[in-house]
Amino acid sequence: MTQPAKGRSEKAVLFTGGFSSFSVNDISKAKQFYGDTLGLDVADEQEGALRLENPSGGFLFLYPKEDHKPATFTVFNLQVDDVSNAVDDLANRGIEFLQYDDAIKTDEKGIFWGLKDGHSPNIAWFEDPAGNILSVIEDQSG
Repeated sequence: MTQPAKGRSEKAVLFTGGFSSFSVNDISKAKQFYGDTLGLDVADEQEGALRLENPSGGFLFLYPKEDHKPATFTVFNLQVDDVSNAVDDLANRGIEFLQYDDAIKTDEKGIFWGLKDGHSPNIAWFEDPAGNILSVIEDQSG
């Protein structure tokens, strides 16, 4: 039997993995956007859904929903080595970045430079065709 990691309860052993899911209103637009525009590995699933392979492992499940309402928060963060380069690359692919001018202030490219103010992280947000909010976020683990 697998032993729980130090400091974890026996209940943690119950789970063998996990994944996230969110809805879209048009599977064909989502498949084109996530596969062609973003360059992620996308596979068709049962009942018209999509499986997105997460670059860091695991997957996301996108499902069609006629009365889809996008969340008002970030549903998927994509880690990058350099947020400015990623924004430039994605902008060249036709992605428009969201602008914020409240507690979070983005620059003209749509980047929030959190590390400059002692906050973390450097991040920029954009929407998929269904209005779901995604981000590119600078990986600070290395």
